[in-house]
Amino acid sequence: MLGYSVAFTLAGVSLLFAGFGIVAGIFDASLLLAYPDRVFGTINNGTLIAVPLFILMGVLLERSKVAEELLENMGSLCSRLPAGLGLSVVVVGAMLAASTGIVGATVVTMGLISLPTMLKRGYSPELACGTICATGTLGQIIPPSIALVLLGDIISSAHQQAQLELGNISISPISVGDLFMGAIGPGLILVALYLIYLLFIGKFKAEHAPAVNDEHKVSAKKLLTSIAPPLLLIVLVLGSIISGSATPTEAAGVGALAAFILAWQRGRLNRSVLTDVLDSTTTVTAMVFAILLGASLFSLVFHGFGGQHMMQDIFSNLPGGHYGALLLVMLLIFLLGFILDFIEITFVVVPLIAPPLLMLGFDPLWLGIMIAINLQTSFLTPPFGFALFYLRGVAPKSIKTSAIYRGVIPFIGIQLLMLILLTFVPEIATWLPYSLKA
Repeated sequence: MLGYSVAFTLAGVSLLFAGFGIVAGIFDASLLLAYPDRVFGTINNGTLIAVPLFILMGVLLERSKVAEELLENMGSLCSRLPAGLGLSVVVVGAMLAASTGIVGATVVTMGLISLPTMLKRGYSPELACGTICATGTLGQIIPPSIALVLLGDIISSAHQQAQLELGNISISPISVGDLFMGAIGPGLILVALYLIYLLFIGKFKAEHAPAVNDEHKVSAKKLLTSIAPPLLLIVLVLGSIISGSATPTEAAGVGALAAFILAWQRGRLNRSVLTDVLDSTTTVTAMVFAILLGASLFSLVFHGFGGQHMMQDIFSNLPGGHYGALLLVMLLIFLLGFILDFIEITFVVVPLIAPPLLMLGFDPLWLGIMIAINLQTSFLTPPFGFALFYLRGVAPKSIKTSAIYRGVIPFIGIQLLMLILLTFVPEIATWLPYSLKA
């Protein structure tokens, strides 16, 4: 609230409380000697190399104008269908999410490209804004998502910690690739639910999403040319991970190289663009890792005060048993999503709440996907949802903020339905990764 950087606030407040604890005799100062080892562990973590590579891939695709061309062609192809332009926005947004994995970039890109067109063709501002915001947040759950890379690494560590606390020496590892595979089912179902909702609106409330007789006909060759690059990129990245021929880090390297080639082939890669791309990638990467290092110190001090055992006791004694603890955690993450970015929640909150929940017997893969969808929902929820602010920044002044808020409500309902469905049918998230492991 005072405007200090999150990363340095986490580290500074932690050291301040550690100092108070040392003076009061309730904190062991020698625990702080473990912090350099944590930093060194982060440096040696090969999985986290995927973060700058996926960011680089996403920024390159954003600069190569893949989304603009794809949306224009898909919009022309689907224009005569009920809510056809809205359907094309969801499909293109899902492909963009699977290609870039960056929520802010997807919402801003789709807002700049598709919002003026949707309004021009008679779409209600609420439906247009809601569709763009919801589609943009698919980058949170559809792999290769930056959120899933970071969350996967945290969940893996929490799973190991929980098993050691329970006395289990033989630990079945959980990888980022497992989380990627677990997210495919829920991600596709969410896309399908969005499409069904838009078809319903187009059929029964056609005035909100009118079909358009677009005289501009797109050729099959032109459509294939615009669809092929992102599809090929998705197949290269996800296919190599699912087949087991590459780790997420190796797949990220392949994806970044393919994005370079794509941008160069389209004539979008010059010295100025390359400088801008590398600058953006470095800035975002530095922010992510600075928060990670600050959160690591926060977690160390929290453990030093016995916070982990306190949380385990609280979760064990909550009314409603295991699911009461889960409901409390999901509500906490949902509310924190109003004011904190997913990076801060992943690095600060998840390491504190995940081990106690996993010790209660919850599946780590399932829990990771539940947290990811919950964070995705909080991105949409008024009044502080990040996706709403991203769109507000690029939307015309004629669009009222209240219209954006009203537009996302049905999509929030769809995402909550997805959470409920996943609660009662966890196999949606766990079947694919465990089947491939068998």
